[in-house]
Amino acid sequence: MSKWKDAGILLLLAFAALLVHGYHPGAEDAEIYLPGIEKRLDPALFPTNTEFFLSHANATWFPNLAAGSIRVSHLPFFAAIFIWHFATIFLFLWGLWELSGRCFTDRRARWAGVCLVAALFTLPVAGTALYIFDQYFNPRNLTTAIGMFALAKVLDRKYVQALVLLVVMAGLHPLMTVFVFGCAVLVVFLDRVPLRPAALALVGPFGLTLQPPPPEYHQVAKTHSYHYLLRWEWYELLGAIAPIAILWWFARMARARKQRNLELLCRALIIMDVASLLAALVLSASPRFESLARIQPMRSLHVLYVLMFLFAGAFLGEFVLKNHVSRWLVLFVPLCAGMFYAQRELFPASAHVEWPWSRPRNEWVQAFQWVQANTPKDAFFALDPYHMAIDGEDQNGFRALAERGMMADAVKDSGAVTMFPPMAVEWLRQFDAQKNWKHFQLADFERLKADYGVSWVVVQQPGVAGLVCPYQNAKVLVCRVPPG
Repeated sequence: MSKWKDAGILLLLAFAALLVHGYHPGAEDAEIYLPGIEKRLDPALFPTNTEFFLSHANATWFPNLAAGSIRVSHLPFFAAIFIWHFATIFLFLWGLWELSGRCFTDRRARWAGVCLVAALFTLPVAGTALYIFDQYFNPRNLTTAIGMFALAKVLDRKYVQALVLLVVMAGLHPLMTVFVFGCAVLVVFLDRVPLRPAALALVGPFGLTLQPPPPEYHQVAKTHSYHYLLRWEWYELLGAIAPIAILWWFARMARARKQRNLELLCRALIIMDVASLLAALVLSASPRFESLARIQPMRSLHVLYVLMFLFAGAFLGEFVLKNHVSRWLVLFVPLCAGMFYAQRELFPASAHVEWPWSRPRNEWVQAFQWVQANTPKDAFFALDPYHMAIDGEDQNGFRALAERGMMADAVKDSGAVTMFPPMAVEWLRQFDAQKNWKHFQLADFERLKADYGVSWVVVQQPGVAGLVCPYQNAKVLVCRVPPG
C-alpha cells in the first residue's frame, strides 16, 4: 500500500512540476528532435535539407520509439508528445525517489530531496546550455530519468541490471549516457579500491583523434561558447567549481553518519567534476582541439547537479524541515514562485503550459500551424536565420511545429553542425545566402528560389512588396515566392 501511496504523491508532484516550469512542445532543442519523429511517421515530409536534424535522429532510436508509440496509440502527434513528456517527468521523479532510498533512510529526507530537484527543473547547469530538466519532450530528459534507476542498481550491486539500463540509455542519447556511465564506474571502483586521485585515470577518451574539420567549422564553433571552458563567464565557472566543495562536505557528513552509498556517489562526482574541468581546459586551450570540444566534457555537470540538489534537499529535510509544514512552505513556495516567474520571462509571448488541445497564443506558432495545415508537404521555406532569437518568437522551432523543410538557420542548425563538422560547408553556404535578411526585397527571395528551391517564406510585418501572402497576423506573414 505504501508503494501505491508513494506513486500517487509522485504523480501529484509531477503535475506540480509541470505547472511550475511550463510546457513548450516546439521550443529550443525540440526543433532538432521532433522533426526526426515526424519524418519517421511520414517519410514524405522534409524531402530536402534533412541533414540538420537527421544527423541526430539517425544516431539514436529515440525517434523510432516515439513514432512507434504514436502509430500504436493512434493519438494525435502533439497529444502523444505531451503524454510522453509528462510520463518522463514522473519517471524521473520516481528514479530520484529510488536513488534517494539507497542513500537516506529518513522518508522526510527523501521527499525533500525529490521536491527540491522538482522545484529546480529549469535551473541552468553552469555554462553548459542545459537545464536540469527541459520543458519539452526530448531524449536527454528520458535518458536522465533512466540514469537514476541505473545508479540505484549500481548501489544495489546489481551490475547486470545497471548495464542493461545503460545500454538502453546509450540507444537514446549516447553523449549523456557517457557521464552516467562514468559516475557508475567510479562508484564501483571506489567501492572496491579505496583510492582517490588514482580514479582520475578512469575518465574519458580524450586522447582520441578525429579527422580535422573543414575550415568553415570555425565560423560555426565560435558562436557556441558553451563548448569552450575558457569562454565561460566567471559565474559559470563558479557553478562548475563550487560543487566540488559542496560534495566534499556532503561526503564528510556521509562518512561520519556511515552512509556508504552517499559517500561513494559524492566522491565519484567530485572526481568526475575535476577530470571534466581538466579535460575541458585542455580542449579549450588550443585551436587544434576545436573539433574535439564537441565532446563537451563539462556536460558531466548535468548528472552532478541533479544528484547534488537531491542530496542537498535530503539534508534539509532531515535536519531543517523535518515535520514542520511551515518550514516546507517557506522553502518551496518562494522557490517555485521564482522558477515560475523565470519561465514566464523566458517565454513571455506563449502560454505557460501549451496544452495540446488549446489554440496557441504565440503568433509565430499560429503562423507555423497555418503552414502545417495549408501548404504542400514538399514546400520549402526560408525564414530569418535568427528567427528563434527574435523577441516574441519564444525560441519556437519552425520545422518541429510546421512540419515543413526550411533553409539552415543560425540558432539550432548551427548547434547541429558543431556536433557534426562535415555539415559546416553546406550550413555556411546557406547561411551566407540569407545574410542581411531584414533588408531582403523580392529579388532576394527569387534568388533563394532559383538557387535553393525556396517556394515560401515567413517574414515579419509589414512584409515585402511583391510577395503574395495568404496568411498574416499582427507579427508575421506567410508568403509564396513568385517565379523568377
